[in-house]
Amino acid sequence: MNTMKYRAKEWPLVSIVLVSINIIVFLICQFTKAPYLWGSESVQTVLYDGEYGRIIWSMFLHADQNHLFNNMLILFFMGAMIEKEIGHVRYALYYFLSGIGGGLLSLLVKYISGDWSSSIGASGAVFGLDGVLLALVLFSGKRIPSVTPVRVVLMIALSVYSGFTGGNIDNAAHIGGLTVGFILAGIMCLIQRRKEDNRL
Repeated sequence: MNTMKYRAKEWPLVSIVLVSINIIVFLICQFTKAPYLWGSESVQTVLYDGEYGRIIWSMFLHADQNHLFNNMLILFFMGAMIEKEIGHVRYALYYFLSGIGGGLLSLLVKYISGDWSSSIGASGAVFGLDGVLLALVLFSGKRIPSVTPVRVVLMIALSVYSGFTGGNIDNAAHIGGLTVGFILAGIMCLIQRRKEDNRL
């Protein structure tokens, strides 16, 4: 029984569930455009109409197969690694808070610039995982196989650069998610290290 519990902790359960939900929602969207109508995030729908649930629901909508594939590929493989390090609950919490943070910054930037376009996608939350991973390699004191600060920073830099040089990409959501993930995980690492120092 204890062995099974240990193995369950090792499985990327949250990552699997998140990827599955995103794929299912995308398939539903292939038959009906309704999810886009009541799920996409914009200044009008969220700030003026008060439909705040769109900040979360938009995280499960994707424009096309490439958009979905790119996000889910990163979510599963990088997410599984992070989930193993910090646990299921914290991982899920950081994922959604990063996505919400990315959505809020996106809305703020759009409101200031007068942009009335809609945004969808898990990119803000996925960038949050980048921030979590960076905080882990910088502050946790643990060694993660094949992961170094230089590699993580380079990966983030390339992702951000790709966003700013591409078209029709919500870079504010990326930056917002990245920042929230980094701050949350950074605080967690510092608290844990302080607890460990007090024990010693």
